[in-house]
This record gives sequence, structure tokens and C-alpha cells, in this order.
Amino acid sequence: MPQNNTLKGDRANSELSGEEWLCSKAAKNLAPGFSSLQWSPEPFGRAVSTGSCLHMETLGDQSDLAPKVETKLYHRRWFMLFLFSFVSASNAFMWLQYGIISNIFMRFYNIDALAIDWLAMIYLLTYIPLILPILWFLDNRGIRDVVLVGSAFNCIGAWIKIGSASPDTFPVTFFGQFVCSVATVFILGIPSYLASVWFGEKEVSTACSIGVLGNQLGIAIGFLVPPILVPNVDDMDELAHHIRIMFYITAGVATLLFVLVVFGKERPKIPPTQAQATARSIPPEQYSYIASIRNLLRNKPFMLLVVTYGLNVGCFYAVGTLLNRMIIVHYPGEEVNAGRIGLTIVIAGMVGSLICGVWLDRTKTYKQTTLAVYLLSLVGMIVYAATLSLGHLWVVFITAGVLGFFMTGYLPLGFEFAVELTYPESEGTSSGLLNCSAQVFGIIFTICQGKIIDNYGTLAGNIFLCVFLLIGTIMTGKTSVTVKNTQL
Repeated sequence: MPQNNTLKGDRANSELSGEEWLCSKAAKNLAPGFSSLQWSPEPFGRAVSTGSCLHMETLGDQSDLAPKVETKLYHRRWFMLFLFSFVSASNAFMWLQYGIISNIFMRFYNIDALAIDWLAMIYLLTYIPLILPILWFLDNRGIRDVVLVGSAFNCIGAWIKIGSASPDTFPVTFFGQFVCSVATVFILGIPSYLASVWFGEKEVSTACSIGVLGNQLGIAIGFLVPPILVPNVDDMDELAHHIRIMFYITAGVATLLFVLVVFGKERPKIPPTQAQATARSIPPEQYSYIASIRNLLRNKPFMLLVVTYGLNVGCFYAVGTLLNRMIIVHYPGEEVNAGRIGLTIVIAGMVGSLICGVWLDRTKTYKQTTLAVYLLSLVGMIVYAATLSLGHLWVVFITAGVLGFFMTGYLPLGFEFAVELTYPESEGTSSGLLNCSAQVFGIIFTICQGKIIDNYGTLAGNIFLCVFLLIGTIMTGKTSVTVKNTQL
């Protein structure tokens, strides 16, 4: 099977044939096992990423060995990116629309805190068994069909929940949430893939960050809007009316986005990079999905990243799911401010995501940046845990913002670093495995922290997360060392 020689970056050796590459001096200088990796094309053209520097020092300049193919950047790429971002935002909003006002829904449906937590954790649980089949679907049908199906599930789930705006319909709202959670599996791992298909070499990390930012925007709205739309009133009929309005708004937005996705395109007519041009020339019958998964599982640096990414993002999921409970314990009656604190976390994280994306596009310092941001996420979590119970909401706003800046800013870093470590495998597959790890740890951390908070208080619960972030920081350093040794 021909080998892919199209590395990410301005000096990408994108014109050599498979045989020429294997015989070249550059291939001989690569780390052991690198040249044996098989490239995984798609029927619509593999999403080969652009921008890598992990192995660039070994390549040399061989760009004059074959004529370059025409490339072009289309303005439509921004429409595709922002359309996907809004679909992701809509889905993320529905993840948190219950948890941030958990005390209100507990009273409305007459259920306990764990049942409310499962309305968020079902998003995480559904992802685990479905991710591999949907990655196969992505490889065989392409990005447009995947996002279209995801937005359809998102729309259907939103309309189902309209029928659950009464106290005796908790099973209906849980089923609607489950349908929305299926949509997440189709959507969550797309940013790095879409960025590679549509964007140029110098903007791919920024585009990936914007794609991740869409999800964070939905979480931000999920923190801010439900406490405003659903006030904590005593009259159950009035409360049902407010809940119904919120459900109608989310269903209307999800429907509009589904209609827009129908008009989306699979890929640009002319590829944006030489990497994509080369990718399109390789026939799909040469792709082995099982071999691609096997290659990823054998990649030690990537598997370390899978664990560390899961630890970091799992902590973020736990904090987001339990935020209302933590704030209400120390600041009773502050449901609206709990939402605003969550909004602060996410907005700070959106800024962090964009800054990290631009920084990676300019410096390509993946290992150093990932380790630095992970360490600062740990510091932010320690400071947040230490200040939550001081009795000053303004302090919580500040420390939560610092936590969000680094913890949420880590999300696109993980995606991009995974692409670097797993080249030339599919970005969709590597992102899917990262997210699967995050869902597993998210469920574990949410359940465990919730129990710890109930029995020992919020400080003990947050220290629990700090311990695992410390472990993740140490493992991230180990990942960087492993990558460096592999390159030697």
C-alpha cells in the first residue's frame, strides 16, 4: 500500500510518490515505524492536516520533484465552519440546560440530584459505544452526511423535549436528551477534520479552534440563558410555562440549523493545500479502517495523550455539570450568578482557545504549549477550589475565569497535538478517540465528585479533581519526552 508523504506545513513533501518517498533519504531518517504507517483516504478525499512540525526537521527540501497541483481557498469555507460551529453550539446548549438550574428541575420533576446529573452524563455515556461506528460512517460517507445526520438527531431530540414540560414527564425529557446525545457523537470530533478539508496551511489551527469554540459557545449560552428563561418560581403551572418556552426556542433554532446544513457542501472543488490535492489522488480501496484504528492504538505518545486529554476534559465536564450545586451550597439563591460564573468559565476558555490556535499556527510548538496549558489548568483548579468558599462571589468569578481560560483553552490543543502524533491517520478517528476518553472520565468524575460533595463538601470534591489534573500534568510531560525520544 502506498505511503502518504504529505506532511503538514509549508515545507511539506507533498509531491513524492509512495515509492519515491520510501526510497528517499528523508524516509530513512524518520523515527522507527513512522514510514510503515498507512495513509487512510476517504471516498471524498482524506482530511489531511496542514501545519505539522514534529518531523519536519528530517525531511529536507524536495518540493521540486514534481509539479504542484492547483490549490485555492474559498470564501465559503467560513460559512461551512460557522455553520458547523452553530450546530455544535445548539447541541452543547441542550447538554447544560438542565444542570445549571438543577435545583429547579429537581423540584419540577420531583427527582433527586443524581437523576438530573444523568441528563448531562447521558451525553457522555452515549458517545462511548457509538463513536467507532460513526467514525466508520465518517470515513465512508464524508463530513457533510455526518453533520447532516447529527443535526437531524439534534432537531428531533429538541422537539421531543417540548412534550416534557409537565411534572410527570421526566421519562420523555430523558428520552429527548438521549436523542440529542446521539447527535453529539456525530458532531464533537469534526473541528480538526473540517479545518483540514477546507482551510489553508497557515490557518488550520485557528479554524480548528473556532470549531471547538462553537461547542464552547453553546455551553456558555447553556450556562447563561436557562436561569433567565426559567426563574425559580413557586407556581408549578407558571414554571411549566417558562420551561416550555425554553424548549420551543431550542427546537426552533435546531430546526433552522438542520435546514441550513442541507445546503452544505462536502468539500471545496479545488483543494486548499497540496496535502489535500495529494490525498484526493489516492483511491479509497486502499484504506483500511481497522488498520487505522490499530495504528492509533499502537502509537504510545498518542495513547498517553488520550488518557491526559480525558483527565483534563473529564474534569471540565464534572465542573460544568455540578457547578450549580457547588455555587448554591455556598451562595444560596444565586442560580442566576451560578449561570454567569459558568458563562465566565466558557468565555474565558473561548478566548484561550483562539489564542492557543493562533499561537500554534505561528509557532508550531505543540509539545511545549500543551504541557504549559495543562500545568496552568492544574493551577487554575487549585486556586478555584481554594477560593470557592470565601464568601465573595466576585472572587469566584475571577478564579473561575482563570480556570476556564486554561482548561477550555486546552481543548483545541489536544485535537491539534493528536493530529501531529498520529499523522498520517484520519483526524476524525484521532479526535473521536480523544473524545471517547473524555466521556469516560467525565462520567467517572461527575459521579465521584457529586458523591464527595454530598458527603464531604465542595472543597474535597475539587481536591479530588486536582489530584487527577496533577496526574495528567505528569503524564503530559511524559508524552512530550516520549515524542522527543521517538524523533531522535
